Amino acid sequence: MAKLKNIVKQLSEKDYVEIYDSLMESNAEKSAYLLKALRERQLSDSKIMVELEVNANAYYTLRSRLNQKIEEHLLQQMESPRTDLLRKVANLNEVLFTKKKTISIATLKKLEKELLDYDLASELTVVYKSLKKLHINSPDYFTYSQLYNRHVAYMLAVDKAEDLLAEYFKKYGSFYLSADETEKLGLELLIKEMQNVAKLYDSHRLYIYQSCMVVFHKLFIEKDDNMQRTGESIEDIFAHAQKIFETYNLDPLYFHLNLVFEFLHLEYYNHYKVYRQAEKYFEEVNDAAGNLLVNYPTFTFSSQFLISKMERNLRLGSERELYSENDRIFADVEPDPLDVPKYVIYTVYRALVSYYVDRVDDAAKLLNTLINEVSLKKYPFAQMEIKAVLALLYCLMHDFELFNQQSNSIQRQIRSLGKDECENILLFLKMLKIATSEAKKEKPKKITAIISKLKEVKVGYFAPTLLIKLDDALVEKLVALEAEGDEN
Repeated sequence: MAKLKNIVKQLSEKDYVEIYDSLMESNAEKSAYLLKALRERQLSDSKIMVELEVNANAYYTLRSRLNQKIEEHLLQQMESPRTDLLRKVANLNEVLFTKKKTISIATLKKLEKELLDYDLASELTVVYKSLKKLHINSPDYFTYSQLYNRHVAYMLAVDKAEDLLAEYFKKYGSFYLSADETEKLGLELLIKEMQNVAKLYDSHRLYIYQSCMVVFHKLFIEKDDNMQRTGESIEDIFAHAQKIFETYNLDPLYFHLNLVFEFLHLEYYNHYKVYRQAEKYFEEVNDAAGNLLVNYPTFTFSSQFLISKMERNLRLGSERELYSENDRIFADVEPDPLDVPKYVIYTVYRALVSYYVDRVDDAAKLLNTLINEVSLKKYPFAQMEIKAVLALLYCLMHDFELFNQQSNSIQRQIRSLGKDECENILLFLKMLKIATSEAKKEKPKKITAIISKLKEVKVGYFAPTLLIKLDDALVEKLVALEAEGDEN
């Protein structure tokens, strides 16, 4: 919320009036009131909620919509000169065929300067190609030929960097579900390739692309604190990136990539457990969560936000609040079953959110559908984790026959993968076995002892079982279970 207040206060009077009038014309009086309150009055959030007569969730949505409206307005302002510039490039032939040579060259030189400011490599190649032709009988022909060749190569380098970025986060998803060392090696090779491409040119755009990958890699792959001793520190990367964003504030791509860096800031503070600082970024990223999930999968692993969001609410004891946010966050999300890692994380998140509001049947249906619709043979650990959560849900539903089926399936997988690789699943399954056993003696004590061990387990892959809150309430539910059917 702090960032939204700052943005509103920093709006020019012209922008503020235009946004306010637009809101009033579209009958968005509450959004207009919120804009005015943030701009002109020193009111707390709770006071604004009272005056608007809305609850916390409605206020949250209102803030998000106002933020989106402001972003759309600012983006439109920055795109206007850029659109005009691109139109000039598109109409260059009109200049070349109708104007004198000196006027054409002057026009092209002016365009060159403006395009360099926007770092538009593709359009620069058009300008240099034209300048090259106009100087065919001049010594400058060689200069413009070199500039043309260089910008063609640079344009290809930028395209290559974008492809590497998308490939990295696709591969990371596969690694996150599988913990496969070959996938990890692939990630390290992609990092090196990106760094090699970025070294070819002194380019702020290549630096930003590289930073999206490098910061994420340091936080989620190279987790050792010693990582800070090699290369540029994460703090320095953030500072450098922010300077670029401020310098090229008319660049629409940077306007949008700012959200990626807010997300990386959030994960940086989560990584070092500086949660007070993390909260500053959480609100802003959470406001744009739907957008992050839908439109940014080739620039970062946006599904990680769902895991971080779940962990945050579990830490704060507010996991039940997650369910009411689903409609807002997932309104435009259309999960793709072909993108297995993101589809799995999305579905598991929805299931866990249902579980935490006691919609156990809904949670079980989601996970059952996931297992039946998506092949997880490539990701045996993720498959086993999902089955373990499903086993818990069957216990709570008192469907012990289905529980036993899941339990037997999990045990077969454990024998195949090896017990040493599945410690958390073994403990989780053991806890459920005790809960469903006929023996009642010291059942709470035994379950609590296993929970203590489970809390100490750390794994490097997606583990939904570790997102189950292991508290007294769960112990009470498990102790209350009555065994039905065979005890395996």
